Amino acid sequence: MEDKNSIIVNHLMCATLDGVDAKIVDVEGSLTKGLPTFNIVGLVSSDIQEARERAKNALLAQGYELPPLKITINLSPSDIKKSGTHFDLVVALLIALGDRLIEHKGIFVFGELGLDGKVKSSSLIFPLILSLKEQGLIKKAIVPRESIDSLKYIDDLELYPVDTLKEATEVLSLSELIDPVIFSTNYSYEKLTIDNREYYYTKEYTEDFASVKGQELAIRAALISAAGMHNLLLNGNPGSGKSMIAKRIRYIMPPLSKEEILSIARHQFLGGLSPSFNPIRPFRSPHHTATSAAIFGGGSHTAKIGEVALANKGVLFFDELPHFNSKVLEALREPLQDREVNIARVNSKISYSANFLFIGAMNPCPCGNLLNKHKECRCTTHEIKRYKNRLSDPFLDRVELYAVMQEIDFNKKATYSSKELHSMVIKAFSSQKKRKQISFNGDLSEIEIDRFCILDDISKDILQKATERFSLSYRSISNIKKIARTIADINESDIIGKREILEALSYRRRE
Repeated sequence: MEDKNSIIVNHLMCATLDGVDAKIVDVEGSLTKGLPTFNIVGLVSSDIQEARERAKNALLAQGYELPPLKITINLSPSDIKKSGTHFDLVVALLIALGDRLIEHKGIFVFGELGLDGKVKSSSLIFPLILSLKEQGLIKKAIVPRESIDSLKYIDDLELYPVDTLKEATEVLSLSELIDPVIFSTNYSYEKLTIDNREYYYTKEYTEDFASVKGQELAIRAALISAAGMHNLLLNGNPGSGKSMIAKRIRYIMPPLSKEEILSIARHQFLGGLSPSFNPIRPFRSPHHTATSAAIFGGGSHTAKIGEVALANKGVLFFDELPHFNSKVLEALREPLQDREVNIARVNSKISYSANFLFIGAMNPCPCGNLLNKHKECRCTTHEIKRYKNRLSDPFLDRVELYAVMQEIDFNKKATYSSKELHSMVIKAFSSQKKRKQISFNGDLSEIEIDRFCILDDISKDILQKATERFSLSYRSISNIKKIARTIADINESDIIGKREILEALSYRRRE
């Protein structure tokens, strides 16, 4: 479109993160007669403003001349804050193309520019494109060639990888886009197919339960925890193997779907980590001195993800649990209950998934020797009480499994290897999926508990007597049923019987 004063050159598509989801940004360029200037508008951050200098140098390095006009790049909608260096390429392209009309509608452009005009990748490109794909908003995109190593895991997209600004310009100059790169990922891992849906797992056990001597009760609790995604608290003397067990649980957890593997990778990108793209679930173990912002995410202007998001689909391990800040532990009740975290700031409000398996480890007393048969406890009754009172009942009520570590016996052989435990978890996982369960047993709603946690008459009677004797809360009863359901799955039983309900009751916290 052209008139005496202005030429609206072109439109291209890009995207920005709004919380953890991508929002489409329409990038338009205007070349206007007047004093030569270069402005980028549309509620943009400082890193996008810096794109002006990178674009200028890249254009000159690639043989383009800046037109002696007033250049205005507008990013809309203007009410959404935009950030990220991946806007560099689209800004430079609108100038490089000048008044040549782009005939390709709906094409997205992502890439950071070097001063020599080379197109570089950005940590935001993968999460942006994945989010757009999940929303059904993207079909084709120009991307940095070096980002293909991660983008190849996103299926059925027409990608045009480029190395330089000039190469990107040539792609858009064609009357018809040709030779796109289209991927269809086939993972080379072990695979489980249930109802035409594929789930992946690996038989590589970097840390094996075969190294854990004795501790049959704790290992059994770890198996149930992994099979049903039940939160677990390990209580025992220092050096009894609590951390060893916690670190090994990730390797025996249920298989992952392709969508879940990509979801984990997205959080890893957003957290500044190297993505794994494998079916081993993440393991996060923040120190007890970590701040609330580090655990849950935050920031003064833009809310960023924290440890609970990085642990999504995996394990969040709190060692020395009572030493964590009480505010952190109480705030943890929300993701433990609702499986999501909400962060509110003046400039941003986000909600993201935090569906992790929580594992806590603690000593029985401040000195750690209360349960030790060979060492004397140095703590007073008041010190022990104050130590345990650091964990509130509402918080502990959200931890379903409670296991006390046994005395170490180095003459005992390992009860199970990780391979054997993983095999049991996979069988339990298959049972859950075959009865059309969407959620793991640990995440069942009240309606789903009534549907899937079927007790026989004897187990109903046992649970009723236990409820009366121990004054169990409604949540405690639900947790016992869900644990019993997982035990029944491990035992390959359709109905929860006496054996399963008694074992589930044995993992109840008694303090």
